[in-house]
Amino acid sequence: MDIIQVVLLAVGVLALLVIGYTLIAGPDAAKASQRRLQQVRYRHSESTDAKVESQLKKAIASRRPKRHAAAGSTSRIDALAIRLDRTGKNWSLSQYAYVSIGIGLAIATLLFLRSGSLPLSFGIGVLAGAGLPHFFVGRQINKRTAQFNAKFPDAIELLVRGLRSGLPVTETLAVVSQEVPGPVGQEFRGIVERIKIGKTMEDSLQDTADRLGIPEFNFFCITLAIQRETGGNLAETLSNLSDVLRKRSQMKLKIKAMSSESKASAYIVGSLPFIVFCLVYWMNPEYLSGFFTDDRLIVAGLAGLTWMSIGGFIMAKMVNFKI
Repeated sequence: MDIIQVVLLAVGVLALLVIGYTLIAGPDAAKASQRRLQQVRYRHSESTDAKVESQLKKAIASRRPKRHAAAGSTSRIDALAIRLDRTGKNWSLSQYAYVSIGIGLAIATLLFLRSGSLPLSFGIGVLAGAGLPHFFVGRQINKRTAQFNAKFPDAIELLVRGLRSGLPVTETLAVVSQEVPGPVGQEFRGIVERIKIGKTMEDSLQDTADRLGIPEFNFFCITLAIQRETGGNLAETLSNLSDVLRKRSQMKLKIKAMSSESKASAYIVGSLPFIVFCLVYWMNPEYLSGFFTDDRLIVAGLAGLTWMSIGGFIMAKMVNFKI
C-alpha cells in the first residue's frame, strides 16, 4: 500500500465519520424548547428591552437566507474578496493568492528536504498554503469586529444625543463618522458618502450590514427599518438598542472569562502532540522517520491525526459559546 492509497483511505474514513455524525446528530429538543419558552417570555414581557430584543430576533429570523455567508456573494471568489475587505487592510485577491502559494511552496520544500517524501510534502504544503492565510484573515476579521463592537454603543449614544438636539438622521451619521475613531468611524463615513452620491439611507446601511456581517450592526439597521415603518421616537428606540448591545457585550465578556480556563486546556491538549512530534523529529529524525516510510506507521499516524482532529473539533464546540 503506497502513500497515495493510504491518504485516500484516511480521507474516506474521515468522510464516513462526518456523514455518520451528520445523520445521527439531529436538532436538540432541549434547545428548541428553551427557544420557544424564551419567545413566549419576550412576547408577554412588559420590559422595553425584552420587547426590543424580541423585535430584533423576529426581524433577523425573517431575513431570507443567502447562498454564501459573505454578503450573499454569488461565487466563492466574491466571498473571499468580501472577507479580505472585512479585515480593513485593503488586501487584494492577487496578494492573497501570492501569499498562499508562497507559504505552500516554502513549507513543502522544507518538508521535502527534511523527509524526502514528495506526496507528504505536497499534501502538507497544500494544506498549509490554504489554511494559514485563511486562519490569519479570520483572526484579522475577528479583531476588527471586536474593535467595532467596543465602540458601536458609544456611536449609538452619540446618535441619540444628536437626534434629541434636533439634528436629522443623516447629519447625526456624519457626526458619528467624524467623532468616533476606528472601524466605526470608517464604516459610517462610507455610509455618509454613499448617501451623498444619491443612495437612500436604508440601502447604504444595508450594503454596509451585508459587507460587515456583524449582528450588532444588523440590529441597528433593523431598528431603523422598523422605526421608519411603524413610527415612534427614534431616539428612545436607539437608546434602548444601545442598552441591549451593552448588556450583550457584558454577557460575552462573562462567558469569555468563565470559559478561558477550558479554552487554555483545549489549546494545550490539542497542540502538545504536534509540538512534541516536531521537537523530537527535529532533534532525532531517525527515531520518527518510520512515520514517513513505513506503511503501517503511516496508517497509524493518519488515524491518530483523524481522531485528534475529531477531538479538537469537539473541544472547540464545547468551549465556544455564541449569543
